[in-house]
Amino acid sequence: MIPESFIQDLLHRVDIVDLIDAHVPLKKAGANYAACCPFHNEKSPSFTVSPQKQFYHCFGCGAHGTAIGFMMEYSGMGFIDAVKDLASRAGMQVPEQEGRRREQQDGPRVVDLVEVMAFAAQYYREQLKTSPKAIDYLKQRGLTGEVAARFGIGYAPPTGLRDGKLDYNDPRLVAAGLLKVGDDGRRYDYFRDRIMIPIINPKGEVIAFGGRIIGPGEPKYLNSPETPLFEKGRELFGLPQARAALRETDTAIVVEGYMDVIALAQHGVGNTVATLGTATTTTHVQKLLRQVDRIVFCFDGDNAGRKAAWRALENSLEALPEQKTIGFVFLPEAHDPDSYVREFGKDAFNRMVAQATPLSDFLLRELGRQCDLTSAEGKAKLVADAKPLLQKLQTPLLRLQLVKRLAEISGFSQPEVERLCELRTIAPPAPARAPRQSPAATFMRKLIRLILQKPELALRLPVDALPDEVPETRTLRRLVAVVREAGEPAPGYALLLERLRGSEDDQMLKKAASDLMHEPFAEDEIEPEFAGTLAKFARDAQADEIDALKAKAAALGVAGLSAEEKARYVALLTARGKPENAS
Repeated sequence: MIPESFIQDLLHRVDIVDLIDAHVPLKKAGANYAACCPFHNEKSPSFTVSPQKQFYHCFGCGAHGTAIGFMMEYSGMGFIDAVKDLASRAGMQVPEQEGRRREQQDGPRVVDLVEVMAFAAQYYREQLKTSPKAIDYLKQRGLTGEVAARFGIGYAPPTGLRDGKLDYNDPRLVAAGLLKVGDDGRRYDYFRDRIMIPIINPKGEVIAFGGRIIGPGEPKYLNSPETPLFEKGRELFGLPQARAALRETDTAIVVEGYMDVIALAQHGVGNTVATLGTATTTTHVQKLLRQVDRIVFCFDGDNAGRKAAWRALENSLEALPEQKTIGFVFLPEAHDPDSYVREFGKDAFNRMVAQATPLSDFLLRELGRQCDLTSAEGKAKLVADAKPLLQKLQTPLLRLQLVKRLAEISGFSQPEVERLCELRTIAPPAPARAPRQSPAATFMRKLIRLILQKPELALRLPVDALPDEVPETRTLRRLVAVVREAGEPAPGYALLLERLRGSEDDQMLKKAASDLMHEPFAEDEIEPEFAGTLAKFARDAQADEIDALKAKAAALGVAGLSAEEKARYVALLTARGKPENAS
């Protein structure tokens, strides 16, 4: 686990304005900076960056976060990778756990493997320039030198890396998956006489290779083995190169092969990625849905393509949130994406993607193909087969639509389908109503905004006296606890956001921060607002206590109050300036 003190130092060192401006050009807008949001399509800028608070917020789509959050959302990185990337930009060394250090003593460090992979990629690129056979193959596939350079394509000669400048006995070559050791102890190149396609992570580092054989032979494609750098179930080929097109189209097209991605990019379809010799995983889907609202899986129309699509569907259900969509395209017989776009062109391919079969239609169609829907047994089987899929689905609205359609097809009623599939009853969403805020909730929200703007106020807040009946109090108490645990100087909002990322208080804090972005407190207003809010809250709490004691006295008589309650009642009334006879 990365120490919190390091996260705090990192967020202090990295300027979020400089970071975001390097990816999305910002313009000054009053005290803040603005741009069109990189996370959704818009014509008028609603994406705002606060240099003072070191966070960003989009008033259009609600995207919100710190420098770490931006790298996670924009580049598709995990938390650890985002921290490491920012640390490297700031010239900082991320502290590592003791266990991890002990592991690394037994083998090459990850940073050393990155270095050797970069050298191998450069060597393969140089070899391509000297191989007429490899160049001719790429030309036959219709690839230009520009696209080959964009994807870093190279060539592994029959001699592999033996003629390179790396020491063939270097243990890093084996650890990185470039060499393998035979039973006789001799070393062999993993890739020989193949077109070499580097697999790049979001940081731009080469972490693996895909090797395409030039002539006849098997396997046609050979992927790097899994290494400390490379886990194929987490990585997607072409994601770094597709980033700009993903933002522009808000759609990710997933295909099966490297050459499909490259050929589509050659023809102007740049928002395409591929899985790496494995079925689409939930992690793949989550990674893409951080960057786009729509995924379209594009597979061959044969049996194998449909099986791959079904596995993609099964692994998408748990990762599919509301407001995101998934579709499926099946190519005509004898075509893959490469051949289709070459024969019919970019526009025809994009039309097919635009008309992709929705996930719900594909799911019901495939289930229906396995059942005889003219028989009672077949209809029962349909519902039984749908049960595990519906239970995986995390989107209530889509699940409700599927339940309704299953009821229509099977002849069961909607409640019967829900009961048979062991689903919680799904009620239609109630019309949106503005929640009525209690005075206590209003005070708590103001206190949250005040502490976000000036965290040191948390040190003076009497949290034990806060009302328990409103959810804002829980958020406020957690916020205060984070500030107090951090000590002095009090942490800024960026660190508070990171500490509470993903918690049940995350959304309330983001709402408070966006309110501050719209209308911050003036510096000379903060102290009076804080004192006034506390005083008003104390008066209301006092009035509630008086009312409770008065109600008890009315119900039980004055004799029903204990001596302590009578004394408290008199004291409260005296403090309020309205003494009454309570004896």
